[in-house]
Amino acid sequence: MFERDKDELRTLGVPIETIGDSSDPNDLREARYRIPKAEYDLPADLEFSAAELAVLRLAGSVWSAESSSADAQAGVRKIRALGIDGDEPIIGFAPRITTREESFAPLQNAIETCRIVTFEYLKPGEQSPRRRQMEPLALLDYEARWHVYGIDVDADDERTFLLSRIIGAVTVTKKTFDPGLRDGAGDRALAGLEAVAARNTALLEITPGTEAALRLGRRATAEVQGFSVPFVDVHIFADEIASYGPEVRVVEPELLRDAVVARLTAIVATHSGGAES
Repeated sequence: MFERDKDELRTLGVPIETIGDSSDPNDLREARYRIPKAEYDLPADLEFSAAELAVLRLAGSVWSAESSSADAQAGVRKIRALGIDGDEPIIGFAPRITTREESFAPLQNAIETCRIVTFEYLKPGEQSPRRRQMEPLALLDYEARWHVYGIDVDADDERTFLLSRIIGAVTVTKKTFDPGLRDGAGDRALAGLEAVAARNTALLEITPGTEAALRLGRRATAEVQGFSVPFVDVHIFADEIASYGPEVRVVEPELLRDAVVARLTAIVATHSGGAES
C-alpha cells in the first residue's frame, strides 16, 4: 500500500526523494522518504498581493495538463502550496491552451532534455516529405499556429517548422545538444517570424462588423482601399482568409488571391459533387 501511495503522489506531480544507506544505495530496508521543500513550496519570505495571487491562479489554469511542461507543472504545484486552486476560474471563465498536434509533446520533452529529434516534414508544393534532424530550442504559437524553432543539424542553420506539416511521429534521439542554446530562443524565433511577416503584406477588403473584421483587424493597418495585413506563410494565410468566405476579398498580392480562389473553388466543387450524388 505504501508503494501504491508513493506512485499516486508521483502521478500527481509531488516529488519524492528516497534516502537509503549511503554505503549501499540499493539497500532500502531502512530507507526514508521525503518531499523536498524547495521543489514543492515557495520561499517562506516570498509574499504576493491579492492581485498577484489572482494572476498566478489564472496562469495556473491556462495550460491543459497534457500540454504543460515540467517547469509549468512545478509552478502550478507551488501555487497550490499557497492554498490556491490553479484549476478554479477567477472570472467565471478561464482561457485554456491546448495543442492538437501530436508532435507537440515529444518536441517539448526534447527541448527540456536537450535532445536532437528527427521527423518527416512536408513543404507546400512538394510531393513527399523530407527527413529533418533538429536541435529543438523553442515552441512558439504565432498567428494561431504552433511552430518549433531550432537548429537544422544537416543545414547547420536556424530553422522554424510548422507543427501541422510534420508527418508521422517525432523521434527523440539519444544525441544531446548544449542547453545554453535555449537561452533567448523564444525571442529569436518571434523576431524571425515578425521579420518574415514584415516582408509579406496583403491588401484586403474586409466587411465591417464581421468575424473577419474582428480577427484580422487586430493586426491590420487601414489603407485608402481596405487594410494591409502582414503574414508569414501564403498557404496558411490563404487557409485563414478562405475560412471567412465572402467577408474578405484579396486585392493583392495576386499569388495570395489565386490561392484563396483555389480553396473556395475546391469547396464549391466538393459540395456540388456531394449534392449530385
